[in-house]
Amino acid sequence: MMLQQIKGLHHITSMAGDAQKNSDFFTKTLGLRRVKKTVNFDAPDVYHLYYGDEVGTPGSVMTYFPFPHIARGKPGTGEVGETLFAVPKGSLPFWRERLSALNVGEISESEVFGEKRLHFVGPDHDAFALVEVDNDDRAGWLRGDVAEAEAIRGFHGASLRLRDSGATSELLGFMGYEKVDSKDDWTRYAIANGNGADVIDIETLPSANSARQGAGSVHHIAFAVEDRAAQLEVRKALMDTGYNVTPVIDRNYFWAIYFRTPGGVLFEVATNEPGFDADEDTAHLGEALKLPQQYESYRAKIEEILTPIED
Repeated sequence: MMLQQIKGLHHITSMAGDAQKNSDFFTKTLGLRRVKKTVNFDAPDVYHLYYGDEVGTPGSVMTYFPFPHIARGKPGTGEVGETLFAVPKGSLPFWRERLSALNVGEISESEVFGEKRLHFVGPDHDAFALVEVDNDDRAGWLRGDVAEAEAIRGFHGASLRLRDSGATSELLGFMGYEKVDSKDDWTRYAIANGNGADVIDIETLPSANSARQGAGSVHHIAFAVEDRAAQLEVRKALMDTGYNVTPVIDRNYFWAIYFRTPGGVLFEVATNEPGFDADEDTAHLGEALKLPQQYESYRAKIEEILTPIED
């Protein structure tokens, strides 16, 4: 059996230290739009910041929990290794010059599975790569200072660092991903007819230490389904296969279910509905602090605790 409901990535959620540095990096350095400024549902004294294209299209959204005093994470197995953003063919020289001028760290180039990549790290040593992708018709956010010819289109995908890839490979196959290539320690899986954020690369590192989560670590990686009906079908199928899946959780902008993979990575399946314009106009996404209804009565206290973010 192979599921047909999953359409690629929905979002990737990581942890950060300083909220202002995080916001500046994604909006001013990478040229993405901050599409939501809200709080962590489980810790409302911590921001939850979302960045993406104009409307936060599933497959474009990078999100962060900035914990002010968090220790830096230690990379290793059992986690998302590198988040891959798609950029137009021929744009890497622009990005190399831009990132270098803005003092972004650890810039290097490589070619993986025939694709040119520019690797770099974020403010918390988060691992990213810009990947040149041909014929990606997704629209980037064009009201920053990055032009259409270079603007990030959304995710290309992500890599997983695992000690043993076998069970996770089987899971990806069950979720609708097909093995398309392999080289050395790397295996590529892709989903057909997805949303553009279609690639998962597994790096197998049998002797590496386990990761320790912290600032710069990916907390979870979310896969997109169209609606709640499709999500319930996926949930039932995963549970029938033996996975321990959470109940459906309302995250205001999507509904979410979570489960831990055999390799240790936390997977989420999120709906494309209702979207980030559910509680504010598209023209003003990400400007005001939006709170889940259960925290609205605590707004004054929450705003007192959170350090304001300057745009």
